[in-house]
Amino acid sequence: MERFSHIGPHFSSFSISAADRAALARTSTRTESIDSQDPLYTTEKALFGDHKRHRNVVVSSASTDFELSKPAQSATVPVFKPGIRFYLAFSALAALSLVVALDGTSISVALPVIAKALHGSATDAFWAGTAFMLGSTVFLPIYATFSNIFGRKHITMIAIGLFFAGCIIAGTARNMAMMLVGRSIQGVGGGGITAMTNLLLTDLVPLRYRGNWIGILGAMWAVGSVSGPVIGGALSHKSTWEWIFYLNLPFILTSFLLVVFFIVLRAVPTSFADKVRTADWIGAILFVASITSMLVPLTWGGLTYPWDSWRTIMPLGYGFVGFVILAYHERFVATEPIIRAAVFANRTANIAYLTTSLHGMVLWCLLYYQPLYFEGVRGFSPIMAGVALFPATFTVAPMAILSGVLISKFGRYRWAIWGGWMTTTLGVGFMCAIDTDTQLVQIVLTDLCAGVGLGSLFPALQFQLQSASPANYLANAVAMFCFSRGLGQTLGIAIGGNIFQNSLKQKLSEQPLFASRAAELAKDATALVAWMKNAEPGDARSIMRTAYTDSLRLVYIVMACFAFGAAVLSMFVKHYDLDRALETQQYLVEGNGQTETEP
Repeated sequence: MERFSHIGPHFSSFSISAADRAALARTSTRTESIDSQDPLYTTEKALFGDHKRHRNVVVSSASTDFELSKPAQSATVPVFKPGIRFYLAFSALAALSLVVALDGTSISVALPVIAKALHGSATDAFWAGTAFMLGSTVFLPIYATFSNIFGRKHITMIAIGLFFAGCIIAGTARNMAMMLVGRSIQGVGGGGITAMTNLLLTDLVPLRYRGNWIGILGAMWAVGSVSGPVIGGALSHKSTWEWIFYLNLPFILTSFLLVVFFIVLRAVPTSFADKVRTADWIGAILFVASITSMLVPLTWGGLTYPWDSWRTIMPLGYGFVGFVILAYHERFVATEPIIRAAVFANRTANIAYLTTSLHGMVLWCLLYYQPLYFEGVRGFSPIMAGVALFPATFTVAPMAILSGVLISKFGRYRWAIWGGWMTTTLGVGFMCAIDTDTQLVQIVLTDLCAGVGLGSLFPALQFQLQSASPANYLANAVAMFCFSRGLGQTLGIAIGGNIFQNSLKQKLSEQPLFASRAAELAKDATALVAWMKNAEPGDARSIMRTAYTDSLRLVYIVMACFAFGAAVLSMFVKHYDLDRALETQQYLVEGNGQTETEP
């Protein structure tokens, strides 16, 4: 029989019956057999141990039709036994996920201190936080496509290098312009790290067993996201904000070395000149320009500038035109397009893109606005505000791991999606009942509920997307999934900010004490936190606390509606078999480029 050489070295032989062969021929697919003498079999045995299972596999040809790359539904569960190289490689991915998440959130509570130290304005502080999110979002699909061409390892190393350089620039900044440059470079590198950690996992682990590892990566992201504000608050409180960036450096260097020495993948078999010619450079430029042109006004619309301002309308228009040009280029010109139409050809995958965007929106809204409640309304310090979030935030990590383990064990993921969204809806819905004097135990129980739901969704949504995506375009689908989550995070803060500001402006304008300054006061939620902390007890402070809490309640109501909408959409998710062969061209090999063999 022919050998299917690009299947990763993680499975033993598999065979099909004559009836199955005839059925597969009718679908223009082909089935390959790998016997125990195949060098790829010995590779898998050396790396992951001996495997004695047999399975049926449908391997997609070059078609873009999803139906040609669905896994066989009757496959038995393959055995996956990771070796030491895998553990060292995965530890690098986990550490990188932790550092990127930590850096993305630790600066949030330190921005006022940084802006003051660097003689910046409130607008400068806003952009220092936004620059990272924009940079990390807009480059995600580009990293995936280029990693298909130039190789996962090389693109991962570039992303780590950019993130490292951004940390140094931001940490040594002596003015806000330098800080913005550093944060932007950090964002570009961080986005690449996010994309590549997810893509490398699809190259190293069969789908059925990814739950354990996806759960750990999700847990690392959750721990970094929730501990970031505490660490950032502690460092900024001591006026040592530079260490927010310097703390990342040892982890980045260690992860870089692990990537260099232990993530040794089969090289993409084309020359560098051919790779350069194949890459969609025009599509990359069009995508970055178009998405940036749209995200920037969506971020500042209604906050920095009114929605009807030319500064908001014109960039949106340019971005829309850019996307039209991009769509034409990707469809009719590019040979290796940044955005592939095939990744949108499946209903379950499309629901995954939309709901992971809503997941990012809800999660980041809570991470951003709940600390404002604890600091402003309850008078907590930045550190204690971060601690007060622990019931929600430290529930996310263990639930992500538990959900992933259970999905891998039972081979079913829809229960985690349905349960996760319903629990999230309840938790965020209960937050709507929080007022100025709500008992902390009630807030703790509410946050626990939201954390359980949000945590279980981290691996579940990944399984939904990966099981429903064509194997030959899985990298593009995973990148679009990561992009959707990043887009949701960016839009979540922007939407929450607009809702909060407009509501607060309306409520303050109804109060004689603040009516004349309602618009000015509502523009800066962070400044109001400091005002409420320092104000003397009395009518003015009481009115402001009530207006602030009521405005946050409206944000929670909208987020609860988004969560409920995602729960409804999840009812239309189809189940796909998780027992499928690992199809990849970039699998683990020896450092000399030869396939590993059994000693």
